[in-house]
Amino acid sequence: MVTLSKIYTRGGDAGETSLGSGDRVKKHDVRVAAYGTADEANAVIGIARLHTEGEVDAMLMRIQNDLFDLGADLCTPEGGNRSDGALRVVDAQVDRLEQEIDAMNENLAPLSSFILPGGSAAASYLHLARTVSRRCERLMTELALDEDINPAALKYMNRLSDHLFVLARHVNDNGATDVLWVPGKNR
Repeated sequence: MVTLSKIYTRGGDAGETSLGSGDRVKKHDVRVAAYGTADEANAVIGIARLHTEGEVDAMLMRIQNDLFDLGADLCTPEGGNRSDGALRVVDAQVDRLEQEIDAMNENLAPLSSFILPGGSAAASYLHLARTVSRRCERLMTELALDEDINPAALKYMNRLSDHLFVLARHVNDNGATDVLWVPGKNR
């Protein structure tokens, strides 16, 4: 577990931060942007949870914990200092997302159009979390151009956005209250 006795350290006042390896990098470094965006997705999921209960809320709580695992994974570069024994996302976390997607998808009618973010408050926030997750994934793929990253972490982010999309449909009465895109409707 992590123990935080002091919230501010003044270590970032000059625009740098420490990675889990102990290395110092600029706060705008793509690695920092990636795990910061995972944190942002986590915060949006926290708002979505204000509008959920039962198994949906339990799924989102597991995802929130996974996103902290992902942040820890990204914060500690592969092969660098302190990488041995570092917390890493594992394939079982990806598998769980896939199983949940498949179970929810069984009750959904096939799509006849793209879906606009909306319907219920929970679905709207899940769509927002989905788009933030996609941004995190884009940052992770950018990072992977220059540095090694955990392949399971990248798969997790790809699957998470799919999960959040299907979950948004699920909480919209299994798609019955989805807001469908009507191409050219307002011409």
